[in-house]
This record gives sequence, structure tokens and C-alpha cells, in this order.
Amino acid sequence: MSTALPYDPQRLAHCAGEIIVNVRELSARGWTPATSSNFSRRIDAQHAAITVSGRDKGRLTEADIMVVDLEGAPVATSHRPSAETLLHTQLYKRYPEIGCVLHTHSQTQTVASRLYAGMGHVHLEGYELLKAFTGNTTHEMSLELPVLPNTQDMHTLAAQVDALLDQQAMWGYLIDGHGLYAWGRDMPEARRHLEAFEFLLGCELELRRLQR
Repeated sequence: MSTALPYDPQRLAHCAGEIIVNVRELSARGWTPATSSNFSRRIDAQHAAITVSGRDKGRLTEADIMVVDLEGAPVATSHRPSAETLLHTQLYKRYPEIGCVLHTHSQTQTVASRLYAGMGHVHLEGYELLKAFTGNTTHEMSLELPVLPNTQDMHTLAAQVDALLDQQAMWGYLIDGHGLYAWGRDMPEARRHLEAFEFLLGCELELRRLQR
């Protein structure tokens, strides 16, 4: 007799399908080079679907999506999740409304993370596209996108993210020399936030170039 799974397999299949379709599109833009990046979708209050470590994100199949609990431990699988799984699950634990976390490594994101690492944030102000972020209704506002120092110690990095979340509402952050994390209540919202950050970072880099 097979052991019942602690999550709904049909819900996992739905989440995996969402991840596969959307991440292939992000990969086609060059945002997930060399098997980098990781992506997840909440399954239920205790579990999340996340990409298996080391897989080509442009060629994902259902076998490349696994389940973890909100401590980041694999559930009913021998696959290994990304080393950065804790950065996903901490958001799901903290905010029950968050349903999707996306982490990409575009050139724009990575270059911006290096340029602004010393400041610790990227200041975004006056852009119409700031209205893409949930809760914002006007361009007449500013947003600070944090830039965190890179480390292989995910517990340290997660603690730094928690400290930021204690201080401000935010929909993403950069890691120096690494890439961008963005999230939302579902896949469309997380993707909208990710794409808005990408565009705005590109604008800031172009302004720096033109002002030389």
C-alpha cells in the first residue's frame, strides 16, 4: 500500500505547470544563464513547489519540480532543492498571502547589484512603472530596492532579509553580484514585480551611462 502524500498531487501538478511555462519564457530572455536561478510556488500552508538544484531552467519538466516544507526540507523525494530554498520558504512562512517567489540572474540585475552594493539600495523615484507594485497607486513616490551582500550562509542572508522586512514593505531585493528576488500573491503578480524591477534597474543603469 502506498503512503499518502502530505500535499495534494493535483495542486503540485498545477504549480509545476505554472513554473515550467513562466520560467521557460524568463529563460528565453536570458535571465537564467548556466542553470542559475530558482523558482517556487506555494502548494498549501505547509508546502511549496520549487525547482530542483542544477537543472536547466529553459528545459524544465515536471521531474524538475520538487516539494519542500516551509523549513526548506525535501518532502517525499530524494531530489535536492536549491541551496537558496530558505530564502523562498521564509517568505511563505512570514506572509501567508505570498504564493510565488521568483529569483533570476539577468545581466541588468547583476550589474546593478554591483554598482549599488556600496549604497545598500537602489533608489527608484518618479517612474510611472512604480505603479506596477501592489499597493502603489501613483508615480509620485519612491521605493528603495535593498542590495544585500552575497554569502553562502543562507541563514545569515535570511536573517538580513527578515530584518529588512521588519522595517519596510517590499516586493524584492538584490544580492550583490548575484541577482534579484521578487515575489507576489500569485505567479502573475510575482512576474509583474520581477519585470518592473528589471525595467527600472535598466533605466537607472542607462541614466548613469548618459550622465558620464
